[in-house]
Amino acid sequence: MADDWRTDRIGAALRGGNPTVLRRLAAGFAVIGDVQFLPGYSVLLSDDPAVRRLSDLPKGKRLAFLSDMDLLGEAVERACRRLDPGFRRVNLEILGNTDPFLHAHVWPRFEWEPAELVGKPVWLYPPDRWRDERFRLGPRHDALRAAIGAELDGLRSTD
Repeated sequence: MADDWRTDRIGAALRGGNPTVLRRLAAGFAVIGDVQFLPGYSVLLSDDPAVRRLSDLPKGKRLAFLSDMDLLGEAVERACRRLDPGFRRVNLEILGNTDPFLHAHVWPRFEWEPAELVGKPVWLYPPDRWRDERFRLGPRHDALRAAIGAELDGLRSTD
């Protein structure tokens, strides 16, 4: 089945079979989100599926994961700022309440968001935003994917 990678996102990334991977980073994988109702939404996946929380990592790997989160956040910010004049900021979150593996969400936020939601956590968006086909990741996001990937490459080359 084409979506089997969804049941083991990290394992699929390690095997080269996760189609959402943007880049391999020091402590994980930068991936573009399955839904794009906020264009540019990305996730940093740990490269170890057994790791459940940030504190499970040894200090060096923990700092590398946080550095990767910062890198992905800046790449999303730069790409979204360039592609959308309504870009406001990036929100970074490590939650882990649903998916058991360590991951960090990178949410771009925009001026064009509904007034009742723009200043609130993205998780308060209505459920239809998460399920509606209009917001599902697809070929129409190729330019956005390329822009975030290029920003990641550029930022890594300046380190």
